Amino acid sequence: MTTVAAFAAPAAKAPLERTTIERREVGEFDVLIDIKFAGICHSDIHQAREGWGEAIFPMVPGHEIAGIVSEVGPGVTKYRVGDRVGVGCMVDSCRECEKCLAGLEQYCLKGNIQTYNGVGKDGEPTYGGYSQKIVVAESFVLRIPDGLSLDVAAPLLCAGVTTYSPLRHWNTGPGKKVAILGMGGLGHMGVKLAHALGAEVTVLSQSLRKKDDGLKLGADHYYATSDEQTFRELRGSFDLILSTVSAPLNLDQYLSLLKTDGAFVNVGAPEEPVALNLFSVIMGRKTLAGSGIGGIRETQEMLDFCAEHGIGAEIELIGADEINDAYERVLGSDVRYRFVIDTATI
Repeated sequence: MTTVAAFAAPAAKAPLERTTIERREVGEFDVLIDIKFAGICHSDIHQAREGWGEAIFPMVPGHEIAGIVSEVGPGVTKYRVGDRVGVGCMVDSCRECEKCLAGLEQYCLKGNIQTYNGVGKDGEPTYGGYSQKIVVAESFVLRIPDGLSLDVAAPLLCAGVTTYSPLRHWNTGPGKKVAILGMGGLGHMGVKLAHALGAEVTVLSQSLRKKDDGLKLGADHYYATSDEQTFRELRGSFDLILSTVSAPLNLDQYLSLLKTDGAFVNVGAPEEPVALNLFSVIMGRKTLAGSGIGGIRETQEMLDFCAEHGIGAEIELIGADEINDAYERVLGSDVRYRFVIDTATI
């Protein structure tokens, strides 16, 4: 076991504080990573505050991890010391079910092992990226291409693949009209990726406050959802709406913006149930769907795509002592667009 500096929530809703955790010894197929940067995802806040249900404490959040390999087990073939690597939202799965065998480990039928707030195969709690080192099976480590700097690459391990996966699944490309709902950590990545895939991109945001940013990142149009005229003007417009919002929405209102056979896909996860009039999907043969992260293969594909197109996250780099303030700023939508922790400050 190796003792590692970390930042943890000691209990639900408690401020995060500096602490130490134990990492397992490097096994035959394990990789030891010196973490350089860790993104702050809104889901870190949901889990540290038990917004999504009972959680495991102390909790070291963080599933947007970028760093350098510092040791490999004797059976490791994919990575060497010095490689630039990342870890996303999961660190293992059963590896045997039909989903895992199909490269869809995120939908493992036995449940994948989350990077934090999970339980590993050794029965011990998992601890995430707000720490200086992590040990991960090589099969769940991603290679960060040389064209991406580690700080802007870290958020791609969640925010990037969480938007890339549904955009690809619903065939985003030239001739498609795609709306990104919400212009935050996930939303800004959705705009960049949908634009790079060739779609006509519209941002739907509560206000026009971030309009200049949205257009600069690749949006063709930008509308305020607080304006009722938006819903009249855009009725029946979109092939795909990707919702990155983690607050309850009037789904019937947004479903009206889809074309026949259009899809409204949720990647933001509100803590409360939402209501739906089924006629909103029946009339127009519309789809209301959700999407999780991506499998390991697709996550690597996304990283390579981002390197090819020069896409990284828009970040604000912070020290570990700023984490609690950053949480409050995320909740107040006061970040453009992803906080990233310099883990050297832990």
